[in-house]
Amino acid sequence: MKQIAILGSTGSIGRSTLNIVESYPERFSVIALAAGRNLESAYEQAKRWKPKIISLASEPDAQQLQSRLKRYGLKNIEVAHGPAGAVRVTTHPEVDFVVSAIVGVAGLEATYEAVKAGKSVGLANKECMVAAGELLVAEAQRQGKPLLPIDSEHNAIHQCLRGGRLEEVERIWLTASGGPFLNTPKSAFASITVEQALNHPTWKMGQRITIDSATLMNKGFEVIEACRLFGIPPQKVQVIVHPQSTIHSMVEFVDGSILAQFSVTDMRLPILYALTYPERIPSELRFPVMDLRHLDFSPPDLKKFPCLSLAYEAAEAGGSLPIALNAADEVAVAAFLEGSIRFDKIPEVIQAVLSETERRNPESIKEVLLTDEEARQTAHKWVQRLSRSTSLMPRTASAIRHGE
Repeated sequence: MKQIAILGSTGSIGRSTLNIVESYPERFSVIALAAGRNLESAYEQAKRWKPKIISLASEPDAQQLQSRLKRYGLKNIEVAHGPAGAVRVTTHPEVDFVVSAIVGVAGLEATYEAVKAGKSVGLANKECMVAAGELLVAEAQRQGKPLLPIDSEHNAIHQCLRGGRLEEVERIWLTASGGPFLNTPKSAFASITVEQALNHPTWKMGQRITIDSATLMNKGFEVIEACRLFGIPPQKVQVIVHPQSTIHSMVEFVDGSILAQFSVTDMRLPILYALTYPERIPSELRFPVMDLRHLDFSPPDLKKFPCLSLAYEAAEAGGSLPIALNAADEVAVAAFLEGSIRFDKIPEVIQAVLSETERRNPESIKEVLLTDEEARQTAHKWVQRLSRSTSLMPRTASAIRHGE
């Protein structure tokens, strides 16, 4: 029986993980949950799974949850809060496996402490690897425990690499759907609405990752994550646009052989793979091979999607630049979502922050978080400048329909 902790239990990855646990009750047990700010979902999950400990982001929410659980008769569930609470979730002595699925760097400290405590970790949070991948990988190697990717692309790479050795790898191919604006001319980017940007053609995801997919920054983060997870340089990681999202990634070997992994576009499959690795177990997640008609591939347009080029630049430089890249992107995307800047200004904010970031190599999580905070402050400054110097944001389609 594998004892599981989930960081981000109320998000899409967290819910999918719980769905897997429910499907295999003889294999998995929920020990600890970190539920962020979703009090209602946290309450329902605590009632259903009865974990040893559950943590929320804020102390008032934690106090309210504890009172509600006591009234329901669940007096033995420990309720924690804040970053310290998340650390207690991931380092609980009964936990074997941690699913790290909190978006952004909010879960970084708890993820690192889980690795340090000797837990196996499934990473669905690429920002942790972007900001502190070198530290996480080094600690995992010291502990002799795997860092198992849950992102569909890196999970696919991990599976393909079982067919060869790392030293035999010529190139990794990361596939990208191209997002909702693959065929949209660059001249139209200034008028893209939030509603349009959130309409991803393949996946249903959280708001930030969906916008990152629309700018191809998400693919840039994946380049950095691939470099760190698999120990290969950026020039050996190639992004290729594949609108059908059938092939999740490919590995090309030195003899010219290419192994590709494809499956249903359902995150439960990579989660199941990570939870059961190195074993494979039966599931009902089947890809309808007979329905396969054609596969399209094309190179990404770096002029239209400059965020991808910025990510390669940060990957090559390493150190503080990937941290600044992630921080600046998070601030810029939030500003776009709230209507402060236009869609086409997101890469401008990121580029400005990278140019102002001092190049250094953080040696601890504390230094990583300090660099992250400095980059966020710089990003907020640039957002303010750009919001004053550009025209009003385009109205959303819903606003137009309602005459706003």
